[in-house]
Amino acid sequence: MIPADNSAIVIEVKNLVKRYKGAKAPSVDDISFSVKKGEFFAFLGPNGAGKTTTISILTTTLGKTSGDVKIAGFDIDKQAQEIREKVGIIFQKPSLDRQLTAEENIRFHACLYGMCSYRPTFKLMPKAYRDKVIALAEVMGLSVDALFKPVRKLSGGMQRKLEIVRSLIHTPDVLFLDEPTQGLDAVSRRGLWAYINSIRNQFGTTIFLTTHYIDEAENADNVCIINNGKVIACSSPDELKKSLLKQELILDSQNRNALMSELSALNLSYTVAEHVIVPYTDSPQEIITQLKTKLSVLKIHEPLLEDAYIEFLNKTNNRTEA
Repeated sequence: MIPADNSAIVIEVKNLVKRYKGAKAPSVDDISFSVKKGEFFAFLGPNGAGKTTTISILTTTLGKTSGDVKIAGFDIDKQAQEIREKVGIIFQKPSLDRQLTAEENIRFHACLYGMCSYRPTFKLMPKAYRDKVIALAEVMGLSVDALFKPVRKLSGGMQRKLEIVRSLIHTPDVLFLDEPTQGLDAVSRRGLWAYINSIRNQFGTTIFLTTHYIDEAENADNVCIINNGKVIACSSPDELKKSLLKQELILDSQNRNALMSELSALNLSYTVAEHVIVPYTDSPQEIITQLKTKLSVLKIHEPLLEDAYIEFLNKTNNRTEA
């Protein structure tokens, strides 16, 4: 995987605000963050948190109220067209022309982004374009026959795959993914992520992801969590987990009293619920090898990003309610 380029900031957001007319509070409330070239950046939050509003502003499809935004060095207020040429977008809501065939939707998109000049039929299009359409369709599990059917005759799942192919056809510098795998089956979901990882590796594509599937963000370089329009945390997944959650050994024995006595003798703190829970910060193996009592239960609990995400939201909501 190509590492993020520390010297190049490709997305820069400063004090961004979006307030809709008549709203009591801003949808996006003075948020700031930056994304390096080649970085996999995840932007997480519950429904209504401001994720889609933010991504719509960054992709020039929605105006901001105030703040500064630059994408690939271009100012969003003055150079929107240059930004559009650099980005690819997979939106949460469908944006296909249902009267055209699947391939015609892709063709118009490719020509709009300057990948090639327009030809009236698929066969007359350049070979590089035709090969890439077929290759991407195969990645997403979209049959060749489906490419030449009107969009209105495709299932919802097939339309979702088509949107993804269309967004990837011009190999964008920055790829915005707004719930990209929503509605995809497990095989297509895995195929999409394999392809995204491959273009990031090959071209240094910057990935900006919003998703409700938190496991998709486990491998992100950095994660920002937004709630009620404000960024409440922004760092690597490991740092987010370490800042809130404890790693734990889950132990038990038929002679639980002997086990607890051993733990106390080793000056290890523990709690007792269904099993004996021992928090640790270093190597769990060092604790296990010191125990003489025969164990009936031995599990190592490593917190997930989803655990940290939920805990951050709960802490923020509790402060708001207080």
